[in-house]
Amino acid sequence: MTWLLDPFTLPFMQRALLGGLLAAVMCAVVGTWVVTRGMAFLGEALAHGMLPGVAVATLAGWPPVLGAALSAGVMGVGVTALSRRGRLSHDTGIGLVFAGMLALGVLIVSRSRSFATDITAILFGDVLAIRPADLVLLGCALVALTAISVALHRPFVALAFDVRTATTLGLRPDLAQLALVLLVAGAVVTSYQALGALLVVALLLAPASAARQWTHRLAPTMALGAVLGAVAVLAGLLLSWHAGTAGGASIAACSVALTGLSVAARSLTDRSSRARPAGRSTSARRPTPTPGGPPCTTP
Repeated sequence: MTWLLDPFTLPFMQRALLGGLLAAVMCAVVGTWVVTRGMAFLGEALAHGMLPGVAVATLAGWPPVLGAALSAGVMGVGVTALSRRGRLSHDTGIGLVFAGMLALGVLIVSRSRSFATDITAILFGDVLAIRPADLVLLGCALVALTAISVALHRPFVALAFDVRTATTLGLRPDLAQLALVLLVAGAVVTSYQALGALLVVALLLAPASAARQWTHRLAPTMALGAVLGAVAVLAGLLLSWHAGTAGGASIAACSVALTGLSVAARSLTDRSSRARPAGRSTSARRPTPTPGGPPCTTP
């Protein structure tokens, strides 16, 4: 068991594990709404859309997380505003805002020659360099986003399954959509320090997608997604330690691999359950009564 325990005797590996677990639970809660609502493209777009805010914050000497939050918030409001007009579909609005924000970020970065290392950290993260302050941020974000998810559970459910019913019940689907977008933005912003903007999407989508193979109820999906996300974090850190690979990329790869295994296992289970009735004898089936005839009886 030394291969499992020895890596986590070091303080930086302990911080990486704790930070990854906090991010996994938070992404499982928010990711369940993303998968249920079909907002995977939005999560990826928000991860890219943080670039201009982080770039401006770095140039101004501000905390990068503050710039990322402002940038993601502006993008979320912009997507909601474009979609509310009715002239553009939701996906088109996301694509336009995403392209504009990414272009703006590249323009800002291209004006400075000191961004090479910073951009690499923004895009790919460094889970092994998590500081105690980052753990505090992840913990606070987990509590806040979970509380928002619980408080807005009813509007989110109505929005995910029937917008017209949400409108009839007075649940304000437009405001619920904006709140959900900002919820996703909050998860992406506070998790990118651990996994990076490009890789956080995997932890946001993969565990929830894997959990949805086994349950379609929201609370069990969140719980199972958190467990699968924690397994991906542990496996990814062990892979990074023993194989010398990047920590964030290893966690993301393990998350996607777990989803593939879950889909394959569910497919085999479904095939097995369908094969059992087909193999049963038809002689024991209950006879079907004829219209107007006497009721059927079994021997």
